[in-house]
Amino acid sequence: MSGTESGSADATAGGTPDDHGTLYVVGIGPGLPDHMTKRAKEVIESSEVVIASSLYQEFLRDDGTIPPEEQTDEDGIAVREDGFEQEIVRSTMGRQIELARAAFDYVREGKDVAHVSGGDPSVYGKSDLIFKMAEEDDATDVPIEIVPGITAALGGSANVGAPLCNDFCTVSLSDKWRGWDEIEEKLRAAAISDFVIVLYNCWRNYEKAVEIVSEERTDDAYVAIVNDAGREDAGRNGESQHITTLGEAADHDDKVSGMGTSLIIGNHETETWRNDDRTYLVTPRGGRDVDDF
Repeated sequence: MSGTESGSADATAGGTPDDHGTLYVVGIGPGLPDHMTKRAKEVIESSEVVIASSLYQEFLRDDGTIPPEEQTDEDGIAVREDGFEQEIVRSTMGRQIELARAAFDYVREGKDVAHVSGGDPSVYGKSDLIFKMAEEDDATDVPIEIVPGITAALGGSANVGAPLCNDFCTVSLSDKWRGWDEIEEKLRAAAISDFVIVLYNCWRNYEKAVEIVSEERTDDAYVAIVNDAGREDAGRNGESQHITTLGEAADHDDKVSGMGTSLIIGNHETETWRNDDRTYLVTPRGGRDVDDF
């Protein structure tokens, strides 16, 4: 995609050297092909370097987006049947800074780089780190494009009905970068404001979060516990959803299985809708009747 022919380092009108590639930060949603955008697939397929965790590499190989493992040598170089060569780089949480710098170098060599993120890269993903590292390393010459993906709030909402049809917010329960006092303040403000609340990183402190929201919201408010939305059986723990209430949510820690778990906490208007097969959650848009639409 970089399409460089001259090898010249002259800057284009936008200030980017024309022999550079592009750094794509690509959201693949839950990772399975049905929930990945066409744009994300095209970018990954056509990039000379793909940086992805082992789990995301597995998803992308199963889909044929990147070559199978047997076509990849010990240095991570894979050659597709059409002769296109890709370097597949494994990412881990502990290598994020190192890999961001490596991505800048690849781009300066004229290669397009697909830096893969689950969900959406700008929703608790890695987009911010890429921009922060570019600023710190004076990498303003590196073109960066964010390719969005379906995030857990949207995938989980679809699995349980229509709980996000009114105002909602997301809150991460990870206290790795922000203190718990700040997280608690945000949770309380969201609960008082009657937002539908989507909790990320529920493997950390989810019982404490439920307790705080319960101080401002009734025990019969509906809650959905969603695992691995959109991943079917391919995720870490398997796709599932369970509807309960705020008063009972903390009693279902067996349903909170890890990083793939999200909680959707309804507001005072969130209600259930049932058919013969299952129960859904619906938050009406402003409490309107059908005749008002």
